[in-house]
Amino acid sequence: MLNRGYPYTSIISGKARGQPLLSHLASLYPHSTLEAWQQKLDNGEVTLNGVPATGSESLTAGQTLIWNRPPWLEPAAPQHFELLFDDPHLLAVNKPSGLPTLPGGGFMDNTLLRLVQKQFPNANPLHRLGRATTGIVLFTKTPQAAAKLTAGWNTRAIQKIYRALAQNVAPQDAYEILTPIGLVPHPLIGSVWAANPAGKPSKSLAKVIARTAGTTTFQVSLHSGRPHQIRIHLASIGHPLVGDPLYGPTGQPLENLPGLPGDGGYLLHAQFLKFPHPITGEQLHLEAPLPPEFP
Repeated sequence: MLNRGYPYTSIISGKARGQPLLSHLASLYPHSTLEAWQQKLDNGEVTLNGVPATGSESLTAGQTLIWNRPPWLEPAAPQHFELLFDDPHLLAVNKPSGLPTLPGGGFMDNTLLRLVQKQFPNANPLHRLGRATTGIVLFTKTPQAAAKLTAGWNTRAIQKIYRALAQNVAPQDAYEILTPIGLVPHPLIGSVWAANPAGKPSKSLAKVIARTAGTTTFQVSLHSGRPHQIRIHLASIGHPLVGDPLYGPTGQPLENLPGLPGDGGYLLHAQFLKFPHPITGEQLHLEAPLPPEFP
């Protein structure tokens, strides 16, 4: 799908004061070289305070920098979702694997957000699932519902329960995982969220559902909301998800050419979401059926 392009906007900070615009662009968007950025400037894609830029400008704090990225061909992604719940305040859908929740990483129109808003223009997601993760994504339709649910999202009032297929046979039936999560180096993208003793406090409860000769199926309840938390937490106790291209048995990126956060190959499903309706107070119990790929 060829999208409509996108204006990436940033405000020049005090730290960038005096830098040449060209070098600032290359550090802000490191996916392109200085030569590539000069070509984009020559093509008229970059403006500084609304004026087409050449790259030689000396930056000052407070300036508005816009890169008008031309339309690009997005990677293919599923173009469907299953409706699980709908009322005047809330919407819940079952996201398929391979569909990003929000724009990013080369995706702009091929996202769950865009698909949902075609049918429900006022719907906005309260949270996101990884591109390969399936299951429940909750949207709000009113500011009142959004404010109440956001305030309690990581409290006991909202139960988020996942199903995960992990490597190795778990010797225990249940685990409380408290591994801190923070940024660590990644050879391709600079940094990535992973197990990090200096990271943010995190908590997951993992219960064994089934075992095979070399795998364990876990039911995992989240008690914090860190990026890639379940993938990192299960890996940190020696049970990386089967097929996970990024995280190894310590919850750190794999040593030999780790994949990217959006790469698929693993089975992780947001199966249950239980919470009081933010407006009516009714206790809601949402469930997304397991994909057929799960054993």
